[in-house]
Formats: sequence, C-alpha cells, structure tokens
Amino acid sequence: MINTPKVSILIPCYNVEKYIRECLDSVINQTIEDIEIICVNDGSTDGTLKILKEYVQRDSRIRIIEKPNSGYGDSMNRAMEAARGEYIGIVESDDFVELCMFETLYSTAVTEHLDISRCCYFEYKAGKDTPILNEWVPKNQVHDPNENQAAFWQAPSIWCSIYRRNWLNENKINFLPTPGASYQDTSFAFKCYACSQRFSMTDLPLLHYRTDNENSSVNNPGKAFCVCDEWNEIYRFVRSNKSRFSHLIPLMPILQYGTYRWNYERLSGELKTAFLRVWIKELLSHLVRGELPLHKLDANAKEKIKHILLMPFRKAQRN
Repeated sequence: MINTPKVSILIPCYNVEKYIRECLDSVINQTIEDIEIICVNDGSTDGTLKILKEYVQRDSRIRIIEKPNSGYGDSMNRAMEAARGEYIGIVESDDFVELCMFETLYSTAVTEHLDISRCCYFEYKAGKDTPILNEWVPKNQVHDPNENQAAFWQAPSIWCSIYRRNWLNENKINFLPTPGASYQDTSFAFKCYACSQRFSMTDLPLLHYRTDNENSSVNNPGKAFCVCDEWNEIYRFVRSNKSRFSHLIPLMPILQYGTYRWNYERLSGELKTAFLRVWIKELLSHLVRGELPLHKLDANAKEKIKHILLMPFRKAQRN
C-alpha cells in the first residue's frame, strides 16, 4: 500500500548551493513529521546536486528528481506528478520557513476542509525580515475567493500556501512549462483562486522570502516578455470555461495592468518600447473579444487603461 503523506513539499532547485542547506534544514525539521520532500534538480551546474544527495542520506523523506535544465514550470509539473501527499506545498530553494509552518497550514486545512490554506510571510534581505501581511485579505476565516476577491490582489507568492492535491488534479491546475521563462507563479496562482471555494489565510508570517538573491529570475530584464505568456495562459484558462469564470473578466485587466506596469517600469530603451507595443496590442485584442469591459470598470481603472493606450501618441507629440 502506497503511503499518503499529509503534505508533499516541492523544492525546485537550480544553482542554489549558497542557499539550499538553510532551506532544507528548515524543511526537514518541521514539527509535522508526516511529509515527503521532493527536490527537482533542474540541471544545476554548481554543487546543488551534491548537497541534495547528502541530505537524502540523512533523511529518507527526501526524493530527488534529476533532469536537464528545462525551467521552473516543467520542474514544478514533474514534482506535482510525483507527489503523493494529501496537500502540496512549495518552498523556493533560496527561501526558508518557520518550523511550524506546514503543521499550522495543514491543521487549518483539514479542520476547515480547505482547497488552499495560506500564511503571511517575511521579505528577507541582508539578514533582516520585513513582515508582509496583506491587510486587505480577511484572516483566519474561510471564504470563497470568487465572492470576496481580495486574494487575487496579492502578489502570487504561491510558496505561502498548501493546496489540496486531488483538487488541483480535478481542476487541471498546473504550471505553464515554457523553457527559460519567469513569472510562472502568475497563472498558477490565478487558476487556484479562480477554482477555489474554500480558502483561508492565517495572520502569521511563516516563510522567509529572500529578495537579495542576485540570480533571481525576476531580476533578469531578458525575461521581459515571459509575463505576457503567463497572462495569455490566464485568458486561455478563462476562455476554456467562460460559463464558470466570466465573473472574473472585469477583474483581469486591472490585475494585468499591475503586473505589466511593474515589468514596464524596470525596463529601458528598446526593450521598454517593444514591451509597450505588445501591451497595447493585447489590450486592443481584449477589447475586440469583449474581454475589456470598460463599462464595468471604475473611473480610476478606465484612466489607467486609457493612459497606456495613449502613451505612444504622447511620446510622438513630445518628439
């Protein structure tokens, strides 16, 4: 008989020899012992794999999936396919967690029959923690994210939650496996909230999210258009079952605006101009498809969309 652990903890790894020990130490010492730990080595070229094998010898709950480098999305999909746990959690290999994190989330998930059990987190930089509490999201109560949409307004931060594995499979929720991409938590998080009916978030910050890793993909301007792939996947997902998800269409342009605006501001030169062209093209496409319902947007949202559409004309006038 195959054992079903309470939680499968998935750790995607790529060239993290500097951080992986701290990450694994925080996971193997969790107060909940009935877990499995699946580490996916995505073709690391440093000492990451050697360290993973060292930890396998120390803890029988750890499994390693080795594969050539194919990106985060593919790593996560393979780990999810291999997982046997009742719930699935994710820990990035340069982060570390409080020792009670998974027991806290699992206890609430089982008691409240949750699809998603989430916590707050710390931003960790240069040895200092800053709590990120997302005050606008209701805490310590069960709700449907489709009725109270506050959860959608959070950064994806998918590593703050555990997800009921059978529910993920039933809803065909997985990652976009684009090789070499970034932002692949964006569509995953949206799909999860869209499909969830039972969500709860504790007010406790239980994970330390490292923001000073110079190798983090979000710091790479060369991946400027990866976020577009993620939002194309979100629209594909919603279109695949409009009768179920049509209520989310008015929300999507504003969420997309926030993601794209952040990405746009960090770019420069020709890359910035090229990204703006793609952004405007997508907005016009959504307008034609009826997926940019201006009549349902408030004045502030309309002004933001209008500002983007008119930016090329303003630049031309200045020149």
